[in-house]
Amino acid sequence: RLQTVRSTWREIRKNTMRATCAPSHVARGRSTRAKAASAPSTNLSRVEEWTGGKRLQTQVAEVVPGVTTIRSLDWDRDRFDIEFGLQNGTTYNSYVVRGPEKVALVDVSHEKFRELYFEALEGLLDPKDIDYVVVNHTEPDHSGLVKDLVEMNPDITVVGSKVAIMFLKELINKPFNNTVVKGGDELDLGGEHKLEFVMAPNLHWPDTILTFDHKNNLLYTCDVFGMHYCSDKVYDEELSELLPHYRFYYDCLMGPNAKSVLTALKRIRDLPYTTICNGHGPLLRYNVADMVDRYQKWSESIGKAGASIAVLYASDYGYSDRLSQILAKGIAKTGVAVEMVDLNTVDAQELAEIIPRSTGVAILAPPQSGPAHDMFGVVLSSVKSKQTFLIAESYGGDDEPVDSLFRSMVDLGLKPATEALRVKDTPDEGLYQLFEEVGTDMGQTITKKDSVQKMKSSMSPEVAKALGRISSGLYVVTAGHENVRSAMIASWVSQASFEPLGISIAVAKDRAIESFMQVGDSFVLNCLEEGKFAPIMKHFLKRFPAGADRFEGVNWVPASNGQTPILTDAVAFMECKVVSRMEVPDHWIVYAEVFDGSVSKPESRTAAHHRKVASYY
Repeated sequence: RLQTVRSTWREIRKNTMRATCAPSHVARGRSTRAKAASAPSTNLSRVEEWTGGKRLQTQVAEVVPGVTTIRSLDWDRDRFDIEFGLQNGTTYNSYVVRGPEKVALVDVSHEKFRELYFEALEGLLDPKDIDYVVVNHTEPDHSGLVKDLVEMNPDITVVGSKVAIMFLKELINKPFNNTVVKGGDELDLGGEHKLEFVMAPNLHWPDTILTFDHKNNLLYTCDVFGMHYCSDKVYDEELSELLPHYRFYYDCLMGPNAKSVLTALKRIRDLPYTTICNGHGPLLRYNVADMVDRYQKWSESIGKAGASIAVLYASDYGYSDRLSQILAKGIAKTGVAVEMVDLNTVDAQELAEIIPRSTGVAILAPPQSGPAHDMFGVVLSSVKSKQTFLIAESYGGDDEPVDSLFRSMVDLGLKPATEALRVKDTPDEGLYQLFEEVGTDMGQTITKKDSVQKMKSSMSPEVAKALGRISSGLYVVTAGHENVRSAMIASWVSQASFEPLGISIAVAKDRAIESFMQVGDSFVLNCLEEGKFAPIMKHFLKRFPAGADRFEGVNWVPASNGQTPILTDAVAFMECKVVSRMEVPDHWIVYAEVFDGSVSKPESRTAAHHRKVASYY
C-alpha cells in the first residue's frame, strides 16, 4: 500500500515538474499578473535538446528602443558547476546595444547555445557589424562564445578589465583587438551614447566590471543581482516567487564577498539606473530599489561580524576558484566575515594589510611558479601566531605541496583548523560538501566562545526559564542527493498547515544540512520513539568530521527520491518538500509540505523533549 502511494506521488510530482519547468506559453495553469499586459513582446526560438534530453531555447526581447536582450533559456539544468543544485534551471542573458555610430554586445552565452545564440544574433544584425563586445565577467557561461565571435568578426574589439583580458587571451589563444578599461572609463557609441565602466572585483571573480548605459539608464551587471531561475518572463513580475532563488544565489556567490558587494554598491549609488540587466534570471525592472536594498542589508549584516577569515586562492588555476567559493560559503554560514583574495592579482601591500587583521587564513595551494606562488612569501611574513589556518589542494596539476605549506604555518605558531585537505580526483558533489563543512567547522571554531557567551546573555535568566517550558518532540531530519547525505537532531518542529499538510522546522544557519533544505528540496522527518531514542540521538549528536558518513552503523532505507534515508527505527516518517523559508537572526524557519509518510509502530509515541532554560536546544 505504501509503495502504491509512493508511486502515485512520483507520477504526480513528475507531471507537476513537467508543467513547472516548461515554458509558460506551453505549461498549463501558469498564473499571470496585470504586469504581464505591459510585458514586452518576445521571440522564442525552437527548442533544442542537449545531453540527457535537457531543453535549450533562446528568447529575444526589446528592453528599450535600441537595446535588445538575447536570453539563453536553459530550462532543465539542475547543476551549476556541481556546487549549485538548481530547481528551476537558469538563463544566460546577453544584450545588443545600438548607438548612432557604433554597436556593442554586452556579454554572450554558454557554448552549448552556439547554434541557437548565433541564429538569434543574426536575426538582429550581421555579427560583422558589431564594433565591441563588452565582457563584464569571463566565466564560460558568459564568455563561452567570445572566441567564435572574434573568428566571425576579426575587427571586433573585446572590452574588459585587465584581469578579464588576461583570461581571454588564454582562452582565444591568438591575437585579437582589445581594450582594457578601469573604473570611470567610457565607451562612446556616438551621439552622446556612452557606456561607463564600474570596477567590481570579486563579484564573484576578480575580473568583474559593471557597465552603465547613460542614454538608457540601464545597468549591465552580469552575475551581480542575478538568480538561477528560468522563465520566459523577461522581467521580475513575480517577486515572491523569485526571492528564494535570489537569496540562495546571493548566499552562494555574493555573501562570501560581502565587503566587495558593499564597495560596488557605493560605486553605483549615484548612477540613475532604472533597470538592471543581469546575466542570470529575469531582468530587474519592477523591484529594482528593493532588490538592491536587500544586497545592502545582507552584506551589512555580514560586515558586522567581529571575526573574519581571509580565503586565498589563485584565479584560473585548477579548481581553486570553485573550491574557495564553497569554502567561503561554509564559513559565511557561521556569521564570520570572509575576505576573498586572488593571489594572482592582489597588490602585495594590500595582502600585507589583509592577513594580520584576519582571525583566520584559508589557503588554496597556489601553483609552484607564477604570481600566486610569488605572493606566498608575503603571506608567511604577514601571518600572526595563534591565528587559525587551513590548507587545501587546488587540483591544478602543479600545486605547491600542501604538507610543506602546512608545516610552514605550524612553525610560525598558527593553529590548524584541520589537517590539510587533499583533492585526489576531479571534484564532485561529495567533495564540494566536504569543503563547505570544513569551512563551517572553521568558522564555528573561531566563534565558539563568543557564541556561547552571546547565547547566555541574550535573555534574562527568568525569561530563559519561562521560554524553556515550551515542550517539543524529538526527531531526526535526513536529506540527501547525488549520493551525499546529511542529518540533524531536531526539536523545534511543528505542524504548520492543514491544507496542504505542512510542517515548520527551525534550522540553525550553520548546520550542514541547511544546504540540503533549499526551496524545492525534499527531506524526511523521522520521529524518535519514546523511551528508546537514546542510542540514535547519541549517534546523531556526535560531532562528525567534515565529509564523514553520518549514517554508518544506522539502519535505513531510501525514500522515494532514492537518496534520502528513512530511519527504520523511527516511530513514523514523513517525506516533505520545502516550499518557503523565513530568515530570523540565527535560524531559517523552513515550511514544507508533507507528501508521503507512514507510522511503523502504531502503539508507540514520539519522544518528548523538555528543557529547563531556552538558551540551548
